[in-house]
Amino acid sequence: MEFDDQQASSNVEDRRGMGPVGIGGLGLGGIAILVIGYFLGVDPSQLLGLAEQVSQPSQTAPAPREGPVTDPMGHFVAQVLGSTENVWTQVFEQSGRTYEKPRLVLYDGSTPSACGMGRAAMGPFYCPVDERVYLDLSFFRDLATRFHAPGNFPEAYVIAHEVGHHVQNLLGITEKVDQQRGHASSAQMNRLSVRVELQADCFAGVWANLAGNRARISDQDIEQGLAAAAAIGDDRLQRESQGYVVPESFTHGSSEERVRWFKRGIDSGRVADCDTFGTRTL
Repeated sequence: MEFDDQQASSNVEDRRGMGPVGIGGLGLGGIAILVIGYFLGVDPSQLLGLAEQVSQPSQTAPAPREGPVTDPMGHFVAQVLGSTENVWTQVFEQSGRTYEKPRLVLYDGSTPSACGMGRAAMGPFYCPVDERVYLDLSFFRDLATRFHAPGNFPEAYVIAHEVGHHVQNLLGITEKVDQQRGHASSAQMNRLSVRVELQADCFAGVWANLAGNRARISDQDIEQGLAAAAAIGDDRLQRESQGYVVPESFTHGSSEERVRWFKRGIDSGRVADCDTFGTRTL
């Protein structure tokens, strides 16, 4: 894929190189655990514990560096974000809505968010409270080495997936799922979480479909993206980390499911075809 003619988004906050920022508990306790984009195989119980730390108020985020991001990787991220902005602005306009662009925060190690302390070990995540995507670029190295999914398109897929959570937030899906908390068991909430994540995969596919020509997304790019989706399925992550699979603890979906819904979005390019909540079979 190439973004030679894609204007970089100005909605990037660059907090890299500012050193560790705070420690301890921050938290939302509600939907954050459903929309956090863990990709590093972190134990879901650890993420749940982090999401439910609600005893301390949010810390003040550091002031980002002024001006556009100019280093090669940061610029690429800004271009991908710009591409998602173009696609989702068009999609929302077609349905008579206005797309509110999210901000993307680049950081090293850890950084505060309105949903809690973001840490590199959590992987990329979206916070619906401050409408920001958080990304430590070291994850892209892990994506290539640990998950064997190198290439620019898998990296773009990760960003598009988190932006997909922002789209869910704007459409009111996030709020509806969060309303189930306290009325559903942990197993039921896990199943809802899987549907949330698979829909974000499908939305990432919608972006790839609609951005395809301008971003020069090739068949090889698509194959790399599908391989990345398979590499971060709950079943594969659990098998690699603990040697066995516990389907009822899934929060993002199996490799097969993630590939299926990502591909559905790529093939269709239609938001309506990403209704993971209206189907019995994922």
